[in-house]
Amino acid sequence: MISSLVRRAALTHNDNHFNYEKTHNFKVHTFRGPHWCEYCANFMWGLIAQGVRCSDCGLNVHKQCSKHVPNDCQPDLKRIKKVYCCDLTTLVKAHNTQRPMVVDICIREIEARGLKSEGLYRVSGFTEHIEDVKMAFDRDGEKADISANIYPDINIITGALKLYFRDLPIPIITYDTYSKFIEAAKISNADERLEAVHEVLMLLPPAHYETLRYLMIHLKKVTMNEKDNLMNAENLGIVFGPTLMRPPEDSTLTTLHDMRYQKLIVQILIENEDVLF
Repeated sequence: MISSLVRRAALTHNDNHFNYEKTHNFKVHTFRGPHWCEYCANFMWGLIAQGVRCSDCGLNVHKQCSKHVPNDCQPDLKRIKKVYCCDLTTLVKAHNTQRPMVVDICIREIEARGLKSEGLYRVSGFTEHIEDVKMAFDRDGEKADISANIYPDINIITGALKLYFRDLPIPIITYDTYSKFIEAAKISNADERLEAVHEVLMLLPPAHYETLRYLMIHLKKVTMNEKDNLMNAENLGIVFGPTLMRPPEDSTLTTLHDMRYQKLIVQILIENEDVLF
């Protein structure tokens, strides 16, 4: 069954997962002076709220025209004020990268000097230092310095990475796919459960899928050093379950009820990353 899953994944995994479409983030706007719609080229009449403007790329169109504009938003870096708390697809489109640079830079640093650190990802770093790293990324982007010279404690870097995922307005495992992942985790047959998880993975937006894939490859490396860091896939599932997936409704009861399934999903993703991605 596993080999058939691998074969099918290879056949069905198309280029769409690296073709990052992004919808425009239109908001009603009052234009000063004459303006023309950039979709239909007709004049925008009125004194106030004549149309809408994309707050990510600056495209100006009639409100009616906004329904017909293709998902071709190319965010302007000048409009992206920060790295943390920014929509994932918006960030990678603005920087023209496959994944958020925070993820790449933090993982590179952790793999260079932290894989054998006991309690990696479980042990917390100082909150104020983690906030410093966050501010460094927001201020300096890919030039942020998170080297051992400035942050010798690797738990500060793991903390900054976890905070990035927690701060995403739409989690890595999106609200739209959350319930499908939870239902997949409830399947008792291991092969059928793996198949179901694979099918839901294919529903993730491309930038979310690619970031999750890269993170799972990294976490698999963490488990390969379990003898030193004492972190296996189940332990990492406990840490990353609520970090990577949140229920659409802000319900403490749902969160508590789903915690074991969140843990199980991340555990499955780590243990089977070579098959699932």
